Amino acid sequence: MILYPAIDLKDGQAVRLVHGDMAQSTVFNDDPAAQARAFVEAGCEWLHLVDLNGAFAGEPVNAAPVEAILKSCKVPAQLGGGIRDIATIERWLDKGLARVILGTIAVENPDLVREAARLFPNQVAMGIDARNGRVATKGWAEETDVMVTDLAKSFEDAGVAAIIYTDILRDGAMGGPNIEATEALARAVSIPVIASGGVSSMEDLTQLKATGVISGAISGRALYDGAIDLQAALSTLKG
Repeated sequence: MILYPAIDLKDGQAVRLVHGDMAQSTVFNDDPAAQARAFVEAGCEWLHLVDLNGAFAGEPVNAAPVEAILKSCKVPAQLGGGIRDIATIERWLDKGLARVILGTIAVENPDLVREAARLFPNQVAMGIDARNGRVATKGWAEETDVMVTDLAKSFEDAGVAAIIYTDILRDGAMGGPNIEATEALARAVSIPVIASGGVSSMEDLTQLKATGVISGAISGRALYDGAIDLQAALSTLKG
């Protein structure tokens, strides 16, 4: 199981939100590229980047810090937030991003996700963010009537590289991930599922790995707070 350290970008800084609320942000590093390098030096295999401003604006906002990270780090990175058209996808991939994450657009324009997955094999992931089992869009600000599993299953044949599943009510709250829901989703589809939201301890990581069906986990606040030692976690997950 791959552990993805998360760098959430707001106004050019690395922050963490609580429950996706932009008003509840904590700045952890005003130099996101330096933070990324620290994660890489600890041994991470991937980086998970989120343009929080972009998720609300519907277009990239924190391009400069993302580009700085891509230039200074040699491990692959995935990015979500404000990526809603083919031109933006292509631009990011050309800049060295390994994978784009499409969230809101998967609900509003599923054909675009299918086209992107066809044009850029293994470089397009879906971000499914949910509150009480229902998909939320536009930076989690809008809740839909779409159920998580129904949305995921509708993309089974699209060639999507992965699904990043976030339980919004767990995100940034350090209360543990929704392992049951994440495992159920992973068992319902053949697309690799990455857990996000609330991953806050080594026990969380070992429980996610123990399911045998979850391919990765994203953690942010716990790495910044020291609740999870990145080097130790990476060693444990490889074992």
